[in-house]
Amino acid sequence: MRLSSFSLLVAVVAGSTLAHTQQDPRVGLKAGFSNAGEAARNMVLLSNTPPSASFFDANDVGGFNYASADIAFKGTLVFQGGFHGLQVWDIANPKAPKLRLSYPCPGGQGDPSVYGNLLFISVEQNNGRVDCGTKAIADSTVSAERFRGVRIFDMTDLDHIKQVAAVQTCRGSHTHTLVTDPKDAKNIYVYVQGTGPVRPATELAGCSKGAPDKDPNTSLFRIEIIRVPLAAPQNAKVIAAPRIFADATTGAIAGLNVGGDHGKGTQETSTTDQCHDITAYPAIGLAAGACSGNGIILDIRNPAKPKRIAEVSDPNFAYWHSATFNNAGDKVLFSDEWGGGMGARCRVTDRNEWGADAIFVYWHNRMTLASYYKLPAAQSDAENCVAHNGSLVPVPGRDILVQAWYQGGISVVDFTVARKPVEIAFFDRGPIGDKIVLGGHWSAYWYNGLIVASEIARGLDVLELRASDQLSQNELDAAKLVQFKELNVQMQPQITWPAVAVVARAYLDQLGRSANVPKAWTREVTDAFASAEQLDGAARKSALAKLGARLEKEAGASAEPSRVKLLAATVKGMAVAK
Repeated sequence: MRLSSFSLLVAVVAGSTLAHTQQDPRVGLKAGFSNAGEAARNMVLLSNTPPSASFFDANDVGGFNYASADIAFKGTLVFQGGFHGLQVWDIANPKAPKLRLSYPCPGGQGDPSVYGNLLFISVEQNNGRVDCGTKAIADSTVSAERFRGVRIFDMTDLDHIKQVAAVQTCRGSHTHTLVTDPKDAKNIYVYVQGTGPVRPATELAGCSKGAPDKDPNTSLFRIEIIRVPLAAPQNAKVIAAPRIFADATTGAIAGLNVGGDHGKGTQETSTTDQCHDITAYPAIGLAAGACSGNGIILDIRNPAKPKRIAEVSDPNFAYWHSATFNNAGDKVLFSDEWGGGMGARCRVTDRNEWGADAIFVYWHNRMTLASYYKLPAAQSDAENCVAHNGSLVPVPGRDILVQAWYQGGISVVDFTVARKPVEIAFFDRGPIGDKIVLGGHWSAYWYNGLIVASEIARGLDVLELRASDQLSQNELDAAKLVQFKELNVQMQPQITWPAVAVVARAYLDQLGRSANVPKAWTREVTDAFASAEQLDGAARKSALAKLGARLEKEAGASAEPSRVKLLAATVKGMAVAK
């Protein structure tokens, strides 16, 4: 979310293909705060836990002061940032989460990340204090008490977390991204995405809001990079402020989208002078930046010196908000936060290409648009709704995203076929009231077999996907094999699956679902796999090895060569497993 954009865009758009029929149970849900109507398909709500007492004001439901925001994970703990501070929940029992920590510390949406025993919190607004206190800062212009940047806490003792560093930055930190370096285990890097106004140099030396053509040291048109020595996090400091938007030919620091519309019937796009979110994928040495007026790709093999290697603009995007790679790294899904999160942007009159996801195929430093995806059920005028934060669901052989849409709820979309994304599950509630207030799901992330969602006004939701004709139980069970010790979605992990029977059966289910593969062939292979599974010892290994070799040989002639190769590799892996 970006507060500055709430009132920037008002569009009157004719025509839409959003579903607006009573066949979709999300349309026309009953309003209410704690008793709103609910609708779901292939997903079940396990629990809703209201905010802790000190993080809720019954007289200001939907107000910013106590809004919950993004989440990070460690073990069974969920770290939920928000405008009032941090709440930590234990979801060991997902049907009854328990509050582990309530830590008031205002300063903006408070996005969290975790790494080992360190906790990182973004602070952007002027009410952030160095001491994490709630007392108002007397001087509205310059104050030594003000903090805008990234806080670092030692959470070795979670009940008594300690702020060990507070790194000030010129625009504060709206969001941040942790980046690891495979060649440097002693440090971690923090990419700081500031979207707020530049603070005066009299408050923080070196800050400037000057125009780039007049001030080459302007604090605009850059990100900032903090290096954190893991053995001494108190020594964290800004080490670079790379000009990742520079013109590749001239070196002009304002080298990308200048803002404005793209012609008749297009969006009013923001100027590219900031990144809202950067998703790093250290395993492949890349990061995807959603940077106000552009989507970009960065080479991060040297995290201290990221280099832009690709960029794209889109006439249907107002504000590039977030990014997700598929696991293979050959697709990138960008979201557009048209209206800044406080607008009703999923109405029947709103265009499907606006406030949506754009799916790009990425190949040889080029991004090619394949399709758009937008929540397919029209929402009301009383529901703020636009594409927001999501993560991959780790089903082997498929690209599936679970995503929050504010008061549009949660949508699970399969984008394996980039040109034809398909919704396969959803959960939604009715609006909080009869007019728009800030509410709904800020983030919805898959974590160790669950979908955990930060509900801005209503607390924490924990949900579970269910098997359907679009997602088999084998596929779900294979996804649940992927277990993280900790997860920051903006530092995307590479997902691997073990060579075990349920993974092979997941691929077989996908081949059986495909209209391109002969049913007789799939049945024959399924029967051969089942027969091999029933054998013991050397006979089992021999049968699996033989089947794996056959599949590897037949993959090239198949209409689904990639999936058959994945199946072959899994079966062959089972043959040599101890």
